[in-house]
Amino acid sequence: MKISYKDAGVDIDAGNSFVDRIKPYVKETFNKNVVGGIGSFAGAFRLPSGYKKPVLLSATDGVGTKLKLAIDAKKYDTVGIDLVAMCVNDLICNFGEPLFFLDYYATGKLDIDAASKVVKGIAKGCKEAECALIGGETAEMPGMYSKDDFDLAGFAVGIAEEDDLNPKVKENDILLALPSSGIHSNGYSLVRKLFFEKLNKSFDEDFDGKKLIDVLLTPTRIYVKEFKKLKDKINALAHITGGGIIENLPRVLPENLKAVVEKDKVYKYRVEGDKIENISDSEDNKGENKSRSTNRKRKK
Repeated sequence: MKISYKDAGVDIDAGNSFVDRIKPYVKETFNKNVVGGIGSFAGAFRLPSGYKKPVLLSATDGVGTKLKLAIDAKKYDTVGIDLVAMCVNDLICNFGEPLFFLDYYATGKLDIDAASKVVKGIAKGCKEAECALIGGETAEMPGMYSKDDFDLAGFAVGIAEEDDLNPKVKENDILLALPSSGIHSNGYSLVRKLFFEKLNKSFDEDFDGKKLIDVLLTPTRIYVKEFKKLKDKINALAHITGGGIIENLPRVLPENLKAVVEKDKVYKYRVEGDKIENISDSEDNKGENKSRSTNRKRKK
């Protein structure tokens, strides 16, 4: 009795077709430092010149349960951008300029159309982050995931000057909050609980003039270009992800300083009972952000 991979739920031909489908997207991200093409056992990248004490930085992340919303809505074109953003936005917090990116796509049964849209989004994110997509892995694992489910992981490598790695925050530095594109890619277990269990919202319901699902799946903003343009004027960067401002901002502060954040000038919405209120235009939310550092010990 013969049994094949396909009998076991793994379609090798579909995997090969998928690779052929995504090749044009991947090649669009290549630059002069990419060595070789698609299909080798490892991606190769030539180190850029011009650094005095170059250090390689690495970051890895996923999209979390935002991916579940994308799967339920069958909207796959934005989560790839999220994947890149979550990794490269970490790199720049250590003053690293992204060089290249790799992705991991795991599923129970490969859907070529859905997976291609995801990778197209990854390529779009790489172009926005000015890095090359030089490798990836697609794992079809029957029994590990339900029919339509899949998971993503991303890996980014960047380069920095060793002397730039440590934050240089000083007393009376100005703290600025760069605008987000939305919720980004953290806290979606709470988001889903709030909108779809507590508030009983639907995907197509209007939210500030857009479908709610489109608002929630707005891709995470990539800040690489802004960083490159302004890095000589920046003393430190904090990526506000899981744990929020309270846990992430102190990671770049010296022991003798704390930051004062005027939170009413940072947030756009607040939840009041069963309603979500837009506070961006309210009187207590107007004016310049005057957050600053102060010379006081943090409690431990």
